[in-house]
Amino acid sequence: MDRADVVILGAGAAGLFCAGSLAGQGLRVVVIDHAAAPGEKIRISGGGRCNFTNLATSHDRFLSQVPRFCASVLAGYKPQDFVALVDRAGIAWHEKTQGQLFCDGKATQIVRMLVDRMAPALLRLGTAVHDIRPDQGGLVVDTDAGPVATPRVVLATGGRSIPKMGATGVAHDIAARLGHRIVTPRPGLVPLTFAEQALHLTRPLAGVSVEAVARAGRAAFRDGLLFTHRGLSGPAILQVSSFWAPGDEIAIDLAPDADASAILRAAKRDGGRGRVAGALARLVPDRLAAVIADEAGLPAARLADQPDARLDALGRRVNDWRLRPVGSEGWRTAEVTVGGVDCRDLDARTLESRRVPGLHIVGEAVDVTGWLGGYNFQWAWASGHAAARAILHARTAVS
Repeated sequence: MDRADVVILGAGAAGLFCAGSLAGQGLRVVVIDHAAAPGEKIRISGGGRCNFTNLATSHDRFLSQVPRFCASVLAGYKPQDFVALVDRAGIAWHEKTQGQLFCDGKATQIVRMLVDRMAPALLRLGTAVHDIRPDQGGLVVDTDAGPVATPRVVLATGGRSIPKMGATGVAHDIAARLGHRIVTPRPGLVPLTFAEQALHLTRPLAGVSVEAVARAGRAAFRDGLLFTHRGLSGPAILQVSSFWAPGDEIAIDLAPDADASAILRAAKRDGGRGRVAGALARLVPDRLAAVIADEAGLPAARLADQPDARLDALGRRVNDWRLRPVGSEGWRTAEVTVGGVDCRDLDARTLESRRVPGLHIVGEAVDVTGWLGGYNFQWAWASGHAAARAILHARTAVS
């Protein structure tokens, strides 16, 4: 049987970073992944430029059944720490809106940095993992290349988002077999879809974008909104999708800097010679204004002929549009997995399992989901770092 000091399952962001944090410490570290190349989700992220962190990272930018669970881990490895690593690697970067940091060049620079950093750990690609089992005071990882015995395993195989990149639910399957509770996984940061009665409004607007505030429950995000043939997308919708549950309603403000009712009433008082659609076009793009007017049965109506109550209703349609999605685009386009291994079964500082000593679970496999904008990568770096630090501390304590 092959043996290692640490076996890391998954050569994605969290797994590669954990391996790099263990490198050079005299440990035999083996990283195993079924994919043909490491860091595939990193490679395609951020439009190929990798939104590798967010300077505004804090625990309140993450969704979990245990809200403050990630606070200690995030405090232990901050965005500035990863930026320093990027700088040392000579990778140029820039800041976009809301603290989002991107590579100037290709995302593959980040992958190469992480792979170089983990030397001399062994990287075994094209190797499927089947299970983890306790054995003689340690753990055995069963793979299609044979078993590997080790005292420490880091489970970093991620969630189910973007299956075309090889994502599976293996982390949750293995964790459940080992007795961990699983918060039901669902697609997050994903476009929302609608029934036919709503699509007749959104479909003619496919390709139109507008800055909007989207709300789901208590969560509200201001960002771009994009109309599609199947429903709504864009950053504002992706954000609220992680907070939306089937059957729930969402609310959208299509003109967040304007009181639409007041503006329509004022336009009427100023003479009201124009059409309703023209007045709406002061608030939203022309095509959207035309659809809203048509929906109200006023495709060619004059503003002056409308009672104030009707203008108020139009104003609410702009500032408080209520919709009930029927679903989402699903795992195919979801950027993250919401849910995962229940945080109550993990130590909040080390991410070691409370049920299986020597097993650490990190990254997207855990019920910690960040907002759009680099937060999920920061969780990957920080959680991988926390597991590595705990493993090194345990080794020092034993020696």
